[in-house]
Amino acid sequence: MKNAEAFKVAVSEEVLNDLKNRLQNTRWPGEAEGSGWHFGTSESYLKDLVAYWLIDYDWRKQEAELNKYPQYIADVNGVKVHFQYIKGKGGNSKPLILTHGWPDSYYRFHKIIPLLTEGDQSFDLVIPSIPGFGFSEKTAITSEAVADLWKVLMTGNLGYRQFYAAGGDVGMGVTKALASKYPDVVAGVHFTDVGYPMGQEDPATMTEAEKQFAQFVQQWWYSEGAYAMVQATKPQSLAYGLNDSPAGLAAWMVSFGNAGASPEILEAAFGGRDALLTNVMIYWVTQTIATSVRMYKADAIAQWSGARPLQKSNVPAGVAVFPREAQFPKEWAERFVNVVSFRMMTEGGHFAALEVPDIFAAELRRFFYSI
Repeated sequence: MKNAEAFKVAVSEEVLNDLKNRLQNTRWPGEAEGSGWHFGTSESYLKDLVAYWLIDYDWRKQEAELNKYPQYIADVNGVKVHFQYIKGKGGNSKPLILTHGWPDSYYRFHKIIPLLTEGDQSFDLVIPSIPGFGFSEKTAITSEAVADLWKVLMTGNLGYRQFYAAGGDVGMGVTKALASKYPDVVAGVHFTDVGYPMGQEDPATMTEAEKQFAQFVQQWWYSEGAYAMVQATKPQSLAYGLNDSPAGLAAWMVSFGNAGASPEILEAAFGGRDALLTNVMIYWVTQTIATSVRMYKADAIAQWSGARPLQKSNVPAGVAVFPREAQFPKEWAERFVNVVSFRMMTEGGHFAALEVPDIFAAELRRFFYSI
């Protein structure tokens, strides 16, 4: 391993005491009578979550869990990248880089680490924090630029000649870019989403299933997609409040995951209440909400500037569509990636690796050991 130093999460008592004071002194805005989640995160739910955060949530226990697996800070093309690196126990483990999205973190994959590093069909897992997220350097760059760093991390810092990659949400864009730009070193890719219709598609070229998907996405943008537009246009304005108020930060992050679900389903989607708060804590203790949302702006600027779109790659791709995720047809995925496996899953949603780790890990193993 080159240009990397061992790292452990170690949050000071000063930071934790400051967090406690801010939570205790939250200024609650009130909510419209009977509004529930229709106007955003329910105040009654958030008050309950904050009370749990103050009284029952144990950061030191979660911190120890985060430090359970080896992690490092590497200099990758001049950018400090935090990553977990866990070698598989099989005789011929496959190197696999897993990329998270927003509003999650490298913690998205925590529960699948033991599942994918044990047994004969194991993996050498590389789980980085995207720059601007978590414990990586606070800089906001495009998905393509992240892919460039990942290629160097895997082949330069870690010395692999070829590797596999998987990702969802923002991690999907990074993984697509890896396959498109570096097909000589990326042996296979896996996705839980592949991108969404943006209204620029020619309806004459779309199947009926694709048209139905496009209509669903358009309705979703109107009802649930405002967060992405804010983050792609005015991320700095948003960041002041979220970086100052832990309750506000949690409210913004959990509102993304609700979309009409019950609090129980919401928390299950994040892997449980403790997992939800650990994910929020990673943003809070690193003060990376600002740089994380700026990535939306960076990608938007690249798209608006007329930059040449990525070419579809011939790298074999597996796609798994989870039931509580946008349901896109196979032909839509085939527009972007070389689909050799397309599966409709029976359980799970946007954060499947946290919500249904056994199912998600089995899907990755099945696909990558079949190509």
